Amino acid sequence: MSFRYLMPTRVECGNGMIQKAGQFIKELGLSKVLIVTDKGVKDAGLLSGLVESIHAAQLDYAVFDEVEPNPSAETVHKGLDLLKLGNADAVLAIGGGSSIDTAKGIAAMATNPGNILDYEGVGKLKADPLPIIAVPTTAGTGSEATASTVITNRETHFKAAVISPSLYPVLAILDPELTVGLPQGITAATGMDALTHAIESYTSKAANPVSQAFALHAVKMIGENLLNSYFVGTDLKARENMLVASLIAGAAFAQSRLGNVHAISHTFGGVFNIPHGIANAALLPFVMKFNLPACAAQYRDIAIALGKNVDGLSVLEAGEKAIEAVIEMNQAMKIPLNIRDLGVDLEQLPKLVEDSMRSGNVLINPRLTRAADIQAIIERAYHGNLEQF
Repeated sequence: MSFRYLMPTRVECGNGMIQKAGQFIKELGLSKVLIVTDKGVKDAGLLSGLVESIHAAQLDYAVFDEVEPNPSAETVHKGLDLLKLGNADAVLAIGGGSSIDTAKGIAAMATNPGNILDYEGVGKLKADPLPIIAVPTTAGTGSEATASTVITNRETHFKAAVISPSLYPVLAILDPELTVGLPQGITAATGMDALTHAIESYTSKAANPVSQAFALHAVKMIGENLLNSYFVGTDLKARENMLVASLIAGAAFAQSRLGNVHAISHTFGGVFNIPHGIANAALLPFVMKFNLPACAAQYRDIAIALGKNVDGLSVLEAGEKAIEAVIEMNQAMKIPLNIRDLGVDLEQLPKLVEDSMRSGNVLINPRLTRAADIQAIIERAYHGNLEQF
């Protein structure tokens, strides 16, 4: 057995933890941060505690609030201009995965020449980025614990992944109170994004014992807490558990990468601008059905972690229960059981297949996958048909 495990991010978790952000930033020896966020987070008042703590620590800051869903290279470089104008020495993201991905891109381009899209792939950054601090306000992407950022090329409508160990944030601040006001739809989409990370990480061909331990525990935590976060909303313990589960799932797939769900869903974001989490949620049962023959025993583990009784069932039947559990969660949270309702258009099918096959995630998907398989998954997900696999 041969594997590497790396997780250099310091994590500070707890209710009201955002009030200590300035103190933590000062401990890192930093003096001015560029805060990267979106207008929704800003308008919701989620910056107030952060800004208060920065003022209390006598630090300086600037705010870049132009992050969009599926952030583009243009947005990264617009934020970079503001960073250079203010001479910030660190980048702090507060928001969902789009804000964290944008912040990582800005931090990388502050020390590297050219365009962020020049660095698509693994290990291509020449210089270490500026220090990155991540404050997630959703429980989904786990980007606060990963070594990657995904940026959209507007010209080709392709979402490019930039992967480097230097993209791990130096600090992640998890404050459940920041997630209490999330709309139900965002709670659902981001929670299922985290579940997809955990499931794909657990079954990845590149998984190792550490990543699998993290991934399976994340599956269990999400199964126990997501619906309560969705239906109750104000349950701080459930919110905290979801933030931790998202972090753990991120730490898992930072080691193992992912699989066909992400290979395909990234194309939906690039071509149709469909939010990443909802694309993952709708695709997940179909990719699981395709993968079942290759990882039935692992799906059995997942079924148990999601609370399914598999006593007396064959391994294959028990694995089916995991797919059943995912479908039930989607139904409970009003997530479509097909991708047609998300706005996917099969006229774009050749591009969707081609771009999906560009993803390195296809190579580590548990079942050998060819272009024809990607096409079949997309077509069956479009029609909501699980029976033909």
